[in-house]
Amino acid sequence: MTVEDRGSGRFVPEPLDALVEEFRGFLGGERGLASETVRCYGSHARAFLAWLPQPTDVALAELSAGLVTGYVVEYCRGRNTESAKAMVTALRSLLRFLHVTGRAPGPLTGAVPAVANWRLAGLPRRLSAGQVEALIDGCDTGTAVGVRDRALLVMLARLGLRTAEAAAVRLEDVDWRSGQILIRGKGNRVERLPLPQTVGEALAEYATTTRPRCASRSVFLTVRGRPPRPLTAMAVRQIVARACERAGLPRLGAHRLRHTLASDLLRAGNSLPQIGQVLRHRSQLSTAIYAKVDTARLRGVARPWPGRG
Repeated sequence: MTVEDRGSGRFVPEPLDALVEEFRGFLGGERGLASETVRCYGSHARAFLAWLPQPTDVALAELSAGLVTGYVVEYCRGRNTESAKAMVTALRSLLRFLHVTGRAPGPLTGAVPAVANWRLAGLPRRLSAGQVEALIDGCDTGTAVGVRDRALLVMLARLGLRTAEAAAVRLEDVDWRSGQILIRGKGNRVERLPLPQTVGEALAEYATTTRPRCASRSVFLTVRGRPPRPLTAMAVRQIVARACERAGLPRLGAHRLRHTLASDLLRAGNSLPQIGQVLRHRSQLSTAIYAKVDTARLRGVARPWPGRG
């Protein structure tokens, strides 16, 4: 939002907007975070600052541990664990920023409660092969949007990409001659993956038939509006949500396709380190959760239940 500077006739940012933009610049410039992370942290920062009971500059000077804890408790009521974890991580980052820039009276990160979420406590949920095909086949390939969405869904399902990774793919990242694709992942990591034939065919159909001709080098572009713009990670999530609706499935995140690929690779006999390479995990702990769905191998290490004496 903006307010008018009546003396000059110009519009200037309100303090809250200016502060959020400075925070985003700090995240991207000083900490080198990915654009999607900057967007997420910025949204949570705006929500917290807008929640404060006084104008931003006054509230920050009087910011206390009680206010911080109260916001976390209020936000987490009725929300799932992943949403709560994302919020508290962003809030801690904002509080550190406010402290080092002299806006907050002291370091308040310790006032942010931890979210109860034990590592490896849950089971990764997968889709059946029929459900994955229903997501893909529900796209109307008689339209430009349908051809684009089908290529995107095939890529998510066959390569297990995160939404931000799919949105970041550029034309030069696809090496048709060697059959590889370059992926820009979390932590600014850049890695090459084999390009499956199904993914290559879907990308080629989209790129040569319905992708708008424009200066942008991003593979996936908006269809409506001029000039075409690169899809964002949020737009990718919305495309997956619409595909779920067409397929008669509950609204699922793109990460469900990633879990499905990992589970299928495990069932095909691939080891956990191999699956971790495909998913581009930085830590083996991130891959270890898939050991819990490998029931055949788990039976081999399970001890027999003691019989009655």
